Amino acid sequence: MRLRASFLALAASLGLGLATPAAAQDTLRIRLNADIRSTDPGVNRDANTDGLVWHVLEGLVALRGDATVAPMLAERVDISEDGLTYTFPLRQGVRFHNGQPLTSADVAFAMERYRARETNWRCRGDLDGAVTRITAVETPDPQTVVMRLERPSALFLTTLARTDCGQTGIFHRDSLNADGSWRAPVGTGPFRLGEWRRGQFIELERFAEYAALPGEPDGLAGNKTPHVERVRFTVIPDDAAARAALLAGNIDILPDARTRDLRDLRARPGLTVHSSPSFDLQIILMQTTDPLLSDVRMRRAIALALDVPELVRALTEGGSRPSRAPIPVGSGFHTPLMSEVPARDLAAARRLAQEAGYRGQPIRIVTTRRYEAFYEIAVLAQDMLREAGINLELEVLEWATQLQRYTRGEYQMMAFGFSARLDPSLSFEMFTGPKATQPRKAWDNAQVQAMLEDSMRETDRARRIALFESMFRQLLEDVPVVALYSSTNNAVTPAHVQGFRSWAVDAPRAWGVRLARR
Repeated sequence: MRLRASFLALAASLGLGLATPAAAQDTLRIRLNADIRSTDPGVNRDANTDGLVWHVLEGLVALRGDATVAPMLAERVDISEDGLTYTFPLRQGVRFHNGQPLTSADVAFAMERYRARETNWRCRGDLDGAVTRITAVETPDPQTVVMRLERPSALFLTTLARTDCGQTGIFHRDSLNADGSWRAPVGTGPFRLGEWRRGQFIELERFAEYAALPGEPDGLAGNKTPHVERVRFTVIPDDAAARAALLAGNIDILPDARTRDLRDLRARPGLTVHSSPSFDLQIILMQTTDPLLSDVRMRRAIALALDVPELVRALTEGGSRPSRAPIPVGSGFHTPLMSEVPARDLAAARRLAQEAGYRGQPIRIVTTRRYEAFYEIAVLAQDMLREAGINLELEVLEWATQLQRYTRGEYQMMAFGFSARLDPSLSFEMFTGPKATQPRKAWDNAQVQAMLEDSMRETDRARRIALFESMFRQLLEDVPVVALYSSTNNAVTPAHVQGFRSWAVDAPRAWGVRLARR
């Protein structure tokens, strides 16, 4: 009885709810390793936030599973010959969660807010900067939106569809308070926001009037018909507790099983492990403005002291390939050159560190226990650098604090990870840029920035690959980061969950999933 009481208390603290079988019958329960940051798309966000938002809001376009862009709220996209005018005829019959029909005025209203400086939209700079700029959003009739650009851009539609941009989700003006601040999303997605009990769970409700596309689900595009009445994202920070919740039947999808648990989970009857290569990036950042690390010889010494293949093997048990390139191994833009991983060289590491004036002073690497991989990367790096006489000290922070330090660029080194970027330009962009205006950027190199911007304008595949290879070579010279690997997503479901599929982005999709409980 005491054990039962303890379990109930633990479950309550985790927000598991222990719904009765009848109540849980039509509720899909998914583990979330931490609470979302907000419901404001592409503003106060992280990967969990993006993964919640894409159930509620939709954009004019969306990413397919192969990282190409497909129409979503737009019926199609017509592009002028000079690449400066994009015309989006809207799909008929689409309604917001408040019952109002989608019109071009709604799109213009949402785009005006995204483009406003005070919104602090993450992707404002991408559509109002050196690469391109939206000069006008026009509504010639209630079902047509026209966007005009200052310069052609190969990434315009991709940027609109990016998950970290909140898919540029179109929201009804009821989403805002009277003063213009964000209240809650009123979108067109397959689910609408229900209850958000902070630190415990977020519940979504099926949108009965959802206008689904025909065909099959495809990434964040295609048919997104909701088959369950509710989706509950339950916050369970601890990995062991999440695994226990799955085995106890208190969650239906464990989207991020630990590598160490896979053998056991695969052996259990009734469980299915869904594995798919991710386009994320696990990485070590180095602050190039730090007095010690501003010397490239010191950064090269650190890189040479790391045994990247062994580090990746230890972390993933062979599940991921080591790569010093930010473009994922599974990308069509990842070339044989990018598969080359420089060998560990402790003698060269010691020599370079000495030439840089290093005398054994501690170097702090920021990490967190929130993400197991980040912590283990820091621990393994500490051990490996010790063999080269480099003294690495761990600074373990809460995730929110680490994210804040990352955004401000306040670190010497940091074990970090970027969520999936489905275009190769964006794989470099996530850490490349001017520190003066974007302190979070690790690589501030004007020549590389110019190449990056060229890659965003260039539409010829061969010329884009040539640019990416040049940037990769320079990355190995400058060493502002040490790219390590892209993860393998491992989700686990019991037999009563049908239709679930993992994919390149490390967050689950609840549409298309059915429950067949007995």
